[in-house]
Amino acid sequence: MQKTVKSRRLTRTNLLMLLGVLGPGIIVAMVDNDAGGITTYSVAGARFGYSILWILIPTAVLLFMVQEMNARMGIVTGKGLAALIRERFSFRLTAAIMLAVLVANFGNAVSNFAGIAASSQLFGLNKFVAVPVAAVGIWFVVLKGSYKAVEKVFLLVSLVYVAYIISAFLAHPDWSEVARGAFVPSGQLNAAYAVMVVTLVGTTIAPWMQFYQQASVVDKGLKSDQLWFERIDTGIGTVLLTVAAAAIVICCAAAFFNKPGVGATQITSAEQAAQALAPVAGKYASYLFAFGLLCASIFAASILPLSTAYTVCEAFGWEAGIDRTFAEAPRFYGVYTAFIAGGAAFILVPGMPLITVMLLSQTANGLLLPVVLTCMLKVIRDRDIMGDHVNGDVYNTIAWAAVAVLYVLDIWLVAATLLGAGR
Repeated sequence: MQKTVKSRRLTRTNLLMLLGVLGPGIIVAMVDNDAGGITTYSVAGARFGYSILWILIPTAVLLFMVQEMNARMGIVTGKGLAALIRERFSFRLTAAIMLAVLVANFGNAVSNFAGIAASSQLFGLNKFVAVPVAAVGIWFVVLKGSYKAVEKVFLLVSLVYVAYIISAFLAHPDWSEVARGAFVPSGQLNAAYAVMVVTLVGTTIAPWMQFYQQASVVDKGLKSDQLWFERIDTGIGTVLLTVAAAAIVICCAAAFFNKPGVGATQITSAEQAAQALAPVAGKYASYLFAFGLLCASIFAASILPLSTAYTVCEAFGWEAGIDRTFAEAPRFYGVYTAFIAGGAAFILVPGMPLITVMLLSQTANGLLLPVVLTCMLKVIRDRDIMGDHVNGDVYNTIAWAAVAVLYVLDIWLVAATLLGAGR
């Protein structure tokens, strides 16, 4: 009897510890479904149907491995990824990575404010009102809140992705074809399909995620005895991200793929998908899709500048953290404010090359990812830094194999781009 009571007490204790740890892994995963991600998944479903779903499963496995390593490094060292790169490698490499991060993250910030503008207009709101109000609200919540308060707000907002799951059901997909697409790799070998597969991987695993989760773990003050719970947090986030992404693909595949007259090939953005859903899947699916885009864009527009502020300040040894005041961390809040204001302003100025900036950011993300992962894998095998928490041989081999594939894909994409430009 005493053993049973003890076991229950341990279970309650573990549950309370898990609830206390939950946050960084879920938030970073759900924010990855931002305006750019939703657009990518929408276009993938509309153009290639359910046959593209299978890539989400191996991508989810790789995402979990990468984010678990970030959480482990943050908990063991008490330092963010940018700080570890600066200490382990040259300042020149750190500066080059930071430049690429700034370019990529600014493009992502612009795309999210574009998502706010587009989705608000679907609800009849003027973008010249909606964008500034959203920007000020985002800035105020982070500037005035503590880490715990801001984290709770972010976790609450992440529930909005349920809208996409509901939209997927309202689109009435063929679930047998969904199952086939999810578990049986497509036999398509054409260039357009291959590019979309690469794009989906790059959209799901973005460099900013590595910097943000590790910084969040450090800012939250997690310790080594909480590592297992942070792994659960990361696993939950990975599953939620994958389910939300699959729901968007399924929704658009059911509504647009091989449906004559609905203009599937003309869908190039999430807001277009939301508008086109109304006559195909019903107005409620359309409203839910647009509402999800609006909330996801606001959510990501707050996190991505925050990730940039953490990354830049860690790289150069400046004070950083939500729990610090503006006076204690002026550069941290300065970078955050600049990205919020710059991203919002870029959307409101007529004639700005939004598509060019967004494409440039995606290219920077794709080229930067294997470089960041290479630095991570070197750090996490260094016993002087990680002690007994280094990667095991099997884990490390799988991770290096994935990085090698990413380098090959990068080389292939660069070659294809140069050859295309030369024609």
